[in-house]
Amino acid sequence: MQKNPAAPAAASPPAARRDFLKQGCAACLGLAAVGTPAAIGTRVFLDPLTRQTTAESFVKVTTLDTLPEDGTPVQYPVLADRRDAWTKFSQVPIGAVFLQRQSKDKLLALSVVCPHAGCFVDYEEDKQSFLCPCHNSLFLKDGGLKDQDSPSPRPLDTLEVQVRNRNEVWVRFQDFQLGIKEKKPVA
Repeated sequence: MQKNPAAPAAASPPAARRDFLKQGCAACLGLAAVGTPAAIGTRVFLDPLTRQTTAESFVKVTTLDTLPEDGTPVQYPVLADRRDAWTKFSQVPIGAVFLQRQSKDKLLALSVVCPHAGCFVDYEEDKQSFLCPCHNSLFLKDGGLKDQDSPSPRPLDTLEVQVRNRNEVWVRFQDFQLGIKEKKPVA
């Protein structure tokens, strides 16, 4: 029996095809072995930059026992956890509010920031009003404008307040845009 000289040539293409499939499978497995950890690592590294913040949440500010019964406004710091990219800070000051009793069960929370230029207002007990030291604008005890010709475009910003567990005072702390007539939260 004589061997066909064309037979070895015909056997060559399937071997080359098998080598191509082996190399292709090896490349895919190698890419999966290297690419998966690289993609996960990149996602973890960029996570703090893409994380949505939960702004406008309620924060415990004080207890009812600390508020004067006569309705005098008292300034309280607002402390909350803050995340800055990869670092978490626990109970750091993020702002302040004025709290006052309007009746036994009703509270008023006012932002300490003047809506005109962002200066911090002070409560002057002798005048029974809030004063902005930047432009000498006066606000009523309830936060309203005392003088309609005031440089401030609107009254002091009120904040939502809740009493929880019969004694805890919680405030939805947020900042508002400055210098405009409408009260719009900062996004």
